[in-house]
Amino acid sequence: MPADEHPSAPPSLRQRRRAVATQEIVKAAELHITEHGSAALSLRAVARSLGMSVQALYHYFPDRNALVTVLIAKAYEDLATAVQTAADATPPDPSVPRFVIAAEGYRQWAVSHPERFQLLYGTPLRSYAAPADGPTTRAMRQMSAVFQRVLFGDFTPERLAAADPLTLSPPFRAHLEQLSPDGLAALPPQATALLLSGWGHMHGLVVLEVFGHTSFLGDHQAEIFHLAMRDLLTDIHRRIPAADADGSE
Repeated sequence: MPADEHPSAPPSLRQRRRAVATQEIVKAAELHITEHGSAALSLRAVARSLGMSVQALYHYFPDRNALVTVLIAKAYEDLATAVQTAADATPPDPSVPRFVIAAEGYRQWAVSHPERFQLLYGTPLRSYAAPADGPTTRAMRQMSAVFQRVLFGDFTPERLAAADPLTLSPPFRAHLEQLSPDGLAALPPQATALLLSGWGHMHGLVVLEVFGHTSFLGDHQAEIFHLAMRDLLTDIHRRIPAADADGSE
C-alpha cells in the first residue's frame, strides 16, 4: 500500500445506528406507499408507524422532499436491478433476445410493485421537485445504460450513426448532441432517437397495464407484451444498416 494511502476508518457506532434507523424509515415509507399510495405519504404517518415522534424523524430527513428523493432513487435502483438481473440471467429459451428479456424484467417489477412504479411515473407529487442531477437522475441513467447495452450492444458506433430513425430536425439533432456525456449522449443522435422511441413504446404498454387499462386481456397481458417487444426490437434493428453496408466491419 502506498505511503499516502490509509484504510478508511470503520463507521462509528453512532453512524451504524443512524444507517439502521434510516433504513427502517425508508422501509416504513415504502410500506406506507404500498398501503395508501404515494400521495398520502407524510413524515408524521411514517413516524407514527415506527413509534417515534416526527421531531425525531427530522434528525434523519429534514423534510418530506428529502425522504421522497431517497424513495424515488431507491425505486429506480431496484427497477434497474430487476432489469439488469433479467438481462444477465441465462434465458430458458435461447431464441428470446436479451432486450425482450430485459423489457419483461421491467414489466414484471412494475406489476409486482405498482405503487412504487406509480411513485416514479404516476401523477407528480405536489410541491416536490427532484434535485437537479441528483440521485434520482443518476439512478435513472443506470437503467438507461442497461437498455442501451441490450438494445445496441452488438452494433458499432458507425452503424448506429448510420441508423434511420426517420429524419431528425437540425434543432432536435443539436439538442441530442448536447446531452450530458454520461447519459444518452454516449449514443449517436440517431440511436438516441431510436432508444427513446422504443422506451416510450415499452413503457406505455407497462403503464397501461399497471393502471388497469388492459385488464380486459386477463392472463394474456404478458403475452401481448412479449409479442410487442419482439416486434419493437425487429423494427429498431431493421433501421440499423448491415455490417457491410457502411464498411465498418
